[in-house]
Amino acid sequence: MSVPRLRSAALSLLAMTVVIAVAGCSSAVAAQQNSSAASLAAGQPAPRGGDLRVGVLTDLSPKSFLQIGTGALNGQIVANVYDTLIRYSRDDLTVKPALATRWQLAPDGKSLALDLRPDVHYHDGRPFVSGDVEASIKAYLSGPWTPQFKRTAAAITGFDTTDPHRVVLSFAHPLSNIFDLLDSAPIIDGNTLPQLKAGTEFNGTGPFRFSSWQPNSSVRVVRNDKYWGGPANLDAITFDVIADQQALYTRLRTGQVDAALGLNYHDQQLATSRYGFREVTFTGGEAQEYVGVNVTNPVLSDVRLRQAIAYAIDRSRIIDDVFRGSGYVVNLPWPKWSPAYDAAANQTYRRDLDKARRLVAEHGPITEPIPLDYSTQGVDDIVAQIVQSNLKDVGIPVVLHPNDQTQQSSKLIGGKFEGLWLLQHAFAQFTPSTLAVSAYPFNASKNSSNYSGPAYTAASTAAWDTPDPASPAARAAYRQLDDVWLKDLFLVEIGVIFTKVAASPSVGNIDWDRRGQLHLGTTYLANQGRND
Repeated sequence: MSVPRLRSAALSLLAMTVVIAVAGCSSAVAAQQNSSAASLAAGQPAPRGGDLRVGVLTDLSPKSFLQIGTGALNGQIVANVYDTLIRYSRDDLTVKPALATRWQLAPDGKSLALDLRPDVHYHDGRPFVSGDVEASIKAYLSGPWTPQFKRTAAAITGFDTTDPHRVVLSFAHPLSNIFDLLDSAPIIDGNTLPQLKAGTEFNGTGPFRFSSWQPNSSVRVVRNDKYWGGPANLDAITFDVIADQQALYTRLRTGQVDAALGLNYHDQQLATSRYGFREVTFTGGEAQEYVGVNVTNPVLSDVRLRQAIAYAIDRSRIIDDVFRGSGYVVNLPWPKWSPAYDAAANQTYRRDLDKARRLVAEHGPITEPIPLDYSTQGVDDIVAQIVQSNLKDVGIPVVLHPNDQTQQSSKLIGGKFEGLWLLQHAFAQFTPSTLAVSAYPFNASKNSSNYSGPAYTAASTAAWDTPDPASPAARAAYRQLDDVWLKDLFLVEIGVIFTKVAASPSVGNIDWDRRGQLHLGTTYLANQGRND
C-alpha cells in the first residue's frame, strides 16, 4: 500500500493533483495492532473463529441510526456492517482509503473526484457502484434521522456518477470538513432504505452481515466471507444490551461478555488494574464533558451568571474523582493534539468562588432553582450532584432533572432544555470547523443553547470555507470561535474525556475510529482451535 497523504497538507495544495492509491485487500486497520490486546508470536496468524460477546449500554435505534453518539449499539452496527468512503487514522487526520481508493480535490476546492473499489458487493450480492454514493448521501439528508454532518452533506450540490467506479462531488463552496463527512457517513443500500428505517434489514458492504435483533436484548452479526478486505477472523459478534452499568461490570467479571463498552470509570479501573482485564483507550476519539446553557432562560440570559457558573465548577474534582483521571481540564473543546488547541486560553476560567459570588451578587438573587438535566445512563448523575453543590456554594440554586438517554438526546437535538444540562459532546476530534457547523451544542445555524450572534456566524463560516484546516487563516477563525465561547459561554466546558473498553485477555486486536466505534474486522479470540 502506498503511503496515504496527510489531509492538511493536501488541502493546502489545492492546485496540485492529489492521488492516493491502495493495493491489496487488507483492511485499513490490519496494521494497527492495539498494544493492550492479546499478542501473537512473530509471524503467527491470528486465530480464526469464535463468537465475540460485547456488552453495551444502549439498544439499537433505527430512528437515530445515523446520528453519531446517540446510541452505542447504533455505532457498532455502522462500523462493522457498513463501510465508509474513507477512514481517518486514529492518530491524526490522515485520510486512508476504504471504499474510495484515490481522490482528487479541484484547485478551487469546490469539487472532489473519488475512484471507487471495483470489487465490492453488498451483503445481498449486489455490486457497489457510484450511484450508491449519491443515494447514501441523499438518504443521509432525508431522515428520519438528523445527522450531525447534515449541513456539510447539504452543501454537496452535484453528483457525477457516469462512471460506475468513480464519483465526482460538487460543492456550493469549499468544504474544509468534507472528509469528516466521508469518514462518518456509511454507504447504505438505497434499495432497502425503508427496511433500514424500520430496523428490519441492514444491508451493507462491511466485514460482518446483520443476522438478528432482539430488542432490548441483543444484536448478532456474522462474518461476511466475501468481504473486499478479506474475511474477518471472528465467526460472529453478539452485542448484548445491558442497560445497567453495575450489571455490565458483573457480566464482564463473570465471563458472560468478552468486552464491555460503557463501564463507569471506577469499575473500569478495578477491572483492568485488579482483575486482569485489558484496557483499550480510544485515543483520537476523545469526548468532552460540559454544562450546556439555554441562553433564552431569563435568569441565564445574563452572561454574568454564566461566568459565575464557569468560575464555580470544580473541574479537577470531576476529572479526578468521577473519571478517575482519565482526561484533563479544559475551558475550550479542543483536545491537546488539535490544530485549534490553545493552552493559555484554557486557563481563562479556573475555580474561583470569590469571583463567582461577586458575579452572582451583581446579577441579583435567584429566587427559583434552575433546572439541570442529565442522563441517568453513565456517570452524569454523579457529575450533576457535584455541579449542583458547586453552584449552591456561590448562591445559584439548582434542581436536578434526570432523563433517560432517549429523552436527553431528544432535548439536545430540539434545543428543549429549560435551563442547564450535562452531556458529553464529540466532533472536536475532527477538523476544527466541524464543531461549529455540525455538533448539536455548537452549530451556528441552530444549536441546543438557542444561541446566535453575528460574530459566531462569521467565525464558523470562515473556518468552514477555509480549505486548509491548518493554515493561518483557519487558525485565525478558530481563535474567533474561542473568543465567542469564552465571552458568551453558551456552554461551559469541563474536560476532555477518554473513552475506554475493558476486554478479556483472550481478545486481540481491538480497533476503533474517531467516533468511538469499535471496528472488529481484524479482532480475534485466542485459543479458538483453528487457523484456516
